[in-house]
Amino acid sequence: MDWLRENLQWVSRENFWIIEAFVVVFGTLVLDFFQKRVVRRLATRLEKTKSPWDDAMLHAVRRPLSVLIWLLGLTFAADVVASQSESAIFAIVAPLREVGVIVVLAWALVRFIGFAEQNLLAQGTKEGGKIDRTTADAISKLLRVSVIITAGLVILQTLGFSISGVLAFGGIGGIAVGFAARDLLANFFGGLMIYLDRPFAVGDWVRSPDRDIEGTVEKIGWRLTCIRTFDKRPLYIPNAIFANIALQNPSRMSHRRIYETIGVRYDDIGKLPKIVAEVKAMLKSHPDIAQDQTMMVNFNAFAPSSLDFFIYTFTRTTDWQEYHEIKQDVLFRVSEIIAAQGAEIAFPTSTVHLEVEKGEPALQAD
Repeated sequence: MDWLRENLQWVSRENFWIIEAFVVVFGTLVLDFFQKRVVRRLATRLEKTKSPWDDAMLHAVRRPLSVLIWLLGLTFAADVVASQSESAIFAIVAPLREVGVIVVLAWALVRFIGFAEQNLLAQGTKEGGKIDRTTADAISKLLRVSVIITAGLVILQTLGFSISGVLAFGGIGGIAVGFAARDLLANFFGGLMIYLDRPFAVGDWVRSPDRDIEGTVEKIGWRLTCIRTFDKRPLYIPNAIFANIALQNPSRMSHRRIYETIGVRYDDIGKLPKIVAEVKAMLKSHPDIAQDQTMMVNFNAFAPSSLDFFIYTFTRTTDWQEYHEIKQDVLFRVSEIIAAQGAEIAFPTSTVHLEVEKGEPALQAD
């Protein structure tokens, strides 16, 4: 009994800090275990709700919360050890804890912004695309940058640096950086102008008559825009380029135009007025032709080998594949109308007249 009493006195007086440190670490382990179970159950329930915010918040804090618990637990255990040790390394425990808390909170906010963006876009897709993907991406990036910059300034203030001095140094250094990174800044502001002016969005089909650029916008970054060409190759374009080129956005067209010139033989000039009238009547009754847009069918030229009339009209659809199906149907109907009138579509021909001597019959070749 005397031996046990002496050992208990040794533990209680001299090395009780070991037990305290162990209890803190063990408590951290238990707390992390239970919070994971609670968060898992909450996630199962919140996934059934229609709100895009609650499950985004829960998914955002799941990993940072675990890191925060261990950060606080280990630093508090280090404080217990520091009370019995004179090592200088323990002086960084308190600043490390403060910086770690700020980093974890910033990490959670960045994750929340990302998950909220994904949920809003998914919800907008289910509701018929009410949320613009490009705008959501721009706002998300701006919020993430704001959180990171704010967290960095708070960390510097926590470590004892003067924020005003840092900002003043940044202003002076920004001039030097601006000269050294003109292209980078030009691309950055080019990307900002894309987000503000919105000449195109992710998923749009764009093309430039000034450059060999045509394809579907896949991603709009702060420095580069990725366009997937129609042969499935990615095309990476610096954003500053878009400030100096003309750009077409066929995805935003309201209708597609059919503009075709058709020629019939000179021998069928008497049948041409009825052909033109029937083609126009066909277009007016066609279900896929926009009746509220310009519609013209007129004889317009005596061509070298044909009498030309043109068709100028618009389809209701803007879909590229559907447009060509409609155009094909219109052209087939035009050919049927020409054939029904006993006329023929002209093709290049030439007539050769041969002069012969007097008394011989004249020869003519077509």
